[in-house]
Amino acid sequence: MCYSNSSTSTTQQLAERYSKLVPGKPIELNYYFASGFQFPNWHVVTNDAVLQQMRWGLLPNWYRGSNWLDFAAKTLNARLETCTEKASFRHLVQSNRCLIPSTGFFEWQSKGKLKIPYFIKAINQPVFSIAGLYDTWFNTSTGAQEKTFTILTTEAIALMAEIHNTKQRMPLVLAPNEESGWLNGALALQDVSNRANIELEAWEVEKKLILGPSANSLQVSQRYCNNLAVQKGLFD
Repeated sequence: MCYSNSSTSTTQQLAERYSKLVPGKPIELNYYFASGFQFPNWHVVTNDAVLQQMRWGLLPNWYRGSNWLDFAAKTLNARLETCTEKASFRHLVQSNRCLIPSTGFFEWQSKGKLKIPYFIKAINQPVFSIAGLYDTWFNTSTGAQEKTFTILTTEAIALMAEIHNTKQRMPLVLAPNEESGWLNGALALQDVSNRANIELEAWEVEKKLILGPSANSLQVSQRYCNNLAVQKGLFD
């Protein structure tokens, strides 16, 4: 799963990275740590010529409920294997694909009763792309059209299986040469299901910081030496 992400690039930097135009009145979205359950706005790349800004937690265009927070909490992620079966996502798979830029994401490892947080990033890629889906929802309370997105997840590669050892899932990280194919639909879902070609690196981060009020700070992704934890595998 992927419920915590980071993106520390400016709007201009991301526009250059993805060859997009900057929005007319961009809001700078800079996150060292962001929890999906806070439904943050995010820079998102679509086939549109302009870099988009959307809220994390997908609300399908048919949603008419009274509590969007409860609904969006269940659509932060979409499983690659079942997204074509789910009513919230199946109408988006071919037409509404997107890239979610990331500088790294966070996941928890279970060791008995211990929960150990890790920061995971792409090797040799300051900014990498996670595959996603998006939709436009009409907010009857405000009268505004709101764009929202979900992050696709898939079966974990070996590194992620050892970190996320309870679910053995990971966000669907794309290689740079897969980005345009994902956006334009040239890549089918089965073409991106195997992530063995994706090179990631990871290290433990400070649990006290990630759970505290100052999580959205530069220090949250720094390497943490936990002398109390007994490491078995991964970074021994």
